[in-house]
Amino acid sequence: MVASDTVITLKGSVEIVSEFFFTAINSILYQRGIYQPETFKRESKYGLTVLTTTDQGLLTYLSSVMSQMESWLTDGDVQRLALVVSGIDSGETLERWQFNVSVDNGTDGSVEISRAGNDENKSHNVIKGSTDKATVTKMGEKTVKEVHDEIQAIIRQITASVTFLPLLNEPCSFDLLIYTNTTAVVPKKWADSDPCYIMNSQEVKLRSFTTSFHKVDSMVTYKEKDEWEL
Repeated sequence: MVASDTVITLKGSVEIVSEFFFTAINSILYQRGIYQPETFKRESKYGLTVLTTTDQGLLTYLSSVMSQMESWLTDGDVQRLALVVSGIDSGETLERWQFNVSVDNGTDGSVEISRAGNDENKSHNVIKGSTDKATVTKMGEKTVKEVHDEIQAIIRQITASVTFLPLLNEPCSFDLLIYTNTTAVVPKKWADSDPCYIMNSQEVKLRSFTTSFHKVDSMVTYKEKDEWEL
């Protein structure tokens, strides 16, 4: 872990972004009741008490995804991560949490692939195309403490999301979608994926954070209450 008063390097930025994604995913799964609350433990992070899963299968799955994520972040290939919540009975996409990653690389185009996870969860790599590798450009020097303060605000918003998101009235599962450049090296286990967009949705933009190399913007879209809640 990088000391809180040091200037962030590319390696440190990748670590910060990956750790944020891991924490945010756990917070969403807990707050939205995708996994039982007794399968989470309390930890101190970002000056907050956060919830982290103790489910070994889920931990293994997330560790695998985050390991690949770090590799793509280091190469400047990640454009966004989306966590999709779907109803098991209805098969409908009910929520889509999206985290856009910027490294000032001017990419464009699109192509989609995905990797199946375990029986409950799948990770999908939805690739956004470019012809060249991303060039990492520093956005301005910041300390880890400054970045953690910005991340703290996002985690607080995720915790408060239960006040405005509709109740999930059926058992739900989740998928992880990762958008990368077409030049990214993709493991063979990843396959084609639907982006799982929500028709007639509401969108709430959350806060963002920046490191010396990455900017992450956050938002959540959800199915309107009167269309699916009993």
